[in-house]
Amino acid sequence: MNKLTIALIGATALGLAACGNKHDAADQVQNNYENAADNLEAAADNTANSAEADALKNQADQLENTGANKADAVDAKMDNGASAAQAKKEVNAM
Repeated sequence: MNKLTIALIGATALGLAACGNKHDAADQVQNNYENAADNLEAAADNTANSAEADALKNQADQLENTGANKADAVDAKMDNGASAAQAKKEVNAM
């Protein structure tokens, strides 16, 4: 992982603290990962190196998949009675 990816994931984790109810919490998780993926895709579009662009796009795809999986996990934990804060904490620990 490059430094940009690590910084984007860190920003995503910080954004999770602002989530509210169940749907907001899961949506925020997924949106944060999608925003980070969008930034990686933009970086890929701005690089002249095709191998680097492909790697960045692959990382973006992985972030989008991770975001969807984590959003589903937040929903599942909240369906089982966890608060939004507890669900996000447990999902982030995964």
